[in-house]
Amino acid sequence: MTKKPKSSSGNTRGLSVMLRKTNKRTTGQQAWLMRQLNDPYVAAAKAQGWRSRAAFKLIELDDRFKLIRPGVRVVDLGAAPGGWTQVAIRRGATEVVGVDLLPIDRIPGAQLIEGDFSDPDMPERLTSLLGGKADLVMSDMAPNTTGHAGTDHLRIIGLAELALEFALEILAPGGAFIAKVFQGGTEKEMLKPLKKHFNFVRHAKPPASRKESSEQYVIATGFKDNVEPR
Repeated sequence: MTKKPKSSSGNTRGLSVMLRKTNKRTTGQQAWLMRQLNDPYVAAAKAQGWRSRAAFKLIELDDRFKLIRPGVRVVDLGAAPGGWTQVAIRRGATEVVGVDLLPIDRIPGAQLIEGDFSDPDMPERLTSLLGGKADLVMSDMAPNTTGHAGTDHLRIIGLAELALEFALEILAPGGAFIAKVFQGGTEKEMLKPLKKHFNFVRHAKPPASRKESSEQYVIATGFKDNVEPR
């Protein structure tokens, strides 16, 4: 099991980095930088060689739901900068393919594609690269936020639904799916197709998710490939 990262002294209480005010930064930029500098997960990610603090979210979810097993085939949608891909490899996945519109620096043990996962030929292409259908499709994708909660919620649900449609094409029987969503009500609309195609469906917010964030993850296991797609 993982525990919340601590400082090198073993205590995060009372530690805070302050920044000088500067006209070159907006208030939002100043707040983001302060949060990054005082986030123990950011420091732990750097110390442990993870490409992003998001790696701890997948680690915590995997500790709880046992999604990654030695020998599984994994597809990571929206993989950049590569933290989730790293976790899948280190936890024993045999084949891992990461896909993103942005370029991703090489990750030993993974195949990386710069492209759009929604392209019609992508399921067949990834199945070929994996050497068979995927055991796990995972998505930590999020759209650029607008600051309007309702709009941002609808955008990320749209991405999660696209990821689900992709997963239904490429998952092997018994496979699993995980995707980021925002709390806001309409994420419940995903439950119907998820429950239709998977034996078990849950929502979870890992400890590494910031408390002020509305993000959570939908986890679906036990894919039923004999069910007609939506």
